[in-house]
Amino acid sequence: MSKDIRIKKGLDIKLVGIAEKTTTNTKQSSVYAVKPEDFHGIIPKLTAKEGTEVKAGEALFHLKGDDRILFPSPVSGKVTEVVRGARRKVLAVKIAADATQTYKDFGTKNASEMSAEEVKSYLFEAGCWPFIKQRPFDVVANPNQAPKAIFVSAYASAPLAADLDYTLAGKEAELQAAITAISKLTEGKVHVSVGAKSNSPLANLNGVELHKVSGPHPSGNVGTQIAKINPLNKGEVVWVVTPQDLVIIGELLLTGKLNLTRTVALTGSQFKNPQYVTAIAGASIADITKDNLNNDNTRIISGNVLSGKEVKEDEFLGYYDNQITAIPEGDDYEFFGWNKPVFDKVSASRALTFSWLTPNKKFDLNTNTNGEHRAFVVTGAYEQVFPLDIYPMQLLKAFMYKDLDEMEALGGYEVAPEDFALTEFICVSKQPHQKIIREGLDLMREELG
Repeated sequence: MSKDIRIKKGLDIKLVGIAEKTTTNTKQSSVYAVKPEDFHGIIPKLTAKEGTEVKAGEALFHLKGDDRILFPSPVSGKVTEVVRGARRKVLAVKIAADATQTYKDFGTKNASEMSAEEVKSYLFEAGCWPFIKQRPFDVVANPNQAPKAIFVSAYASAPLAADLDYTLAGKEAELQAAITAISKLTEGKVHVSVGAKSNSPLANLNGVELHKVSGPHPSGNVGTQIAKINPLNKGEVVWVVTPQDLVIIGELLLTGKLNLTRTVALTGSQFKNPQYVTAIAGASIADITKDNLNNDNTRIISGNVLSGKEVKEDEFLGYYDNQITAIPEGDDYEFFGWNKPVFDKVSASRALTFSWLTPNKKFDLNTNTNGEHRAFVVTGAYEQVFPLDIYPMQLLKAFMYKDLDEMEALGGYEVAPEDFALTEFICVSKQPHQKIIREGLDLMREELG
């Protein structure tokens, strides 16, 4: 029996360029890259030097301080370059892919017969532990802390997000194997959330507590679902796994091979043919978008428009991402843009804006912030799109002036940067909310543990 979650506060941003439900197999990239910055907060220690031959699934580096947590190569080939930044910080490890892929064999497993420690050891060995993230702090999970529950959100409500019902179709066996395995890692429940009207393959799995979610974005954010189902208190931990990563874990259990191939949605008005493609994590953006991208003044984003990261064509797909968005670059100046009625933009306000009159209209928005950075203005707008039982502006200010007691008291343990993507979008002060939250969470993690 499912338990319904109805979200009333939020904002759906309907954009031009939703991916058509056709999937194209892209050509294998010649070079792949794994970037430590995709795994926020980790300090990598290299195990594969330049010139090392690796199989798909073999470790490139591990977490400094815990050599059990490995970060694997997505393909077989030769490590051609270790890109370093200031103070020799590792920025990326590049691998020239073999024409014919070879995989490290980790052996097949029957998840129902494994103990919790056996599941952990298997995920460690295969480099799958980074797929498990934790709240608080939104980082790779600490295997030494027991979670009170595990959450999976199979409902994507972000703008132009990949349709998980489509991308997960036919993956029931892999999903069930993964759920059976990770359920051994908690004494609590595995909470799975699907859309209220979806036909997700996750809805029919054994060993989960099902929730049907409805309402505007951010109803699909796992942080919203945690807050409605089993909120975090100080000292508690929950773990989070995305559905596309569950498929990888399940395929590993069933085949013994780490296959990091994803179904990626190419979305946004700057794609000639928005569609789904298959690509391996860390693939070249240029290869994924080849012959499909309008390069005229375009912003490419690995992820969605609210919480994704800007990338160039010569960069690489994010390790966790299943979406690439391309929208026009907003580098133009709009004369008297502050003093005229607005018909072609999305707004949560009704002051000279009319998007509320056409709730189903799709907009071709660009990256223009339509204003400049200034001090916080108290408007009450954040609370209209923020469904968590938290005061968003007060929490943002506490994070800015680094008052740890207030950060704790106001709900700092419950949030992640993506939870503030919508408040950042509607912010009349143009404050970088997600950056503020990320820096505050890092401080809490460092000072409070």
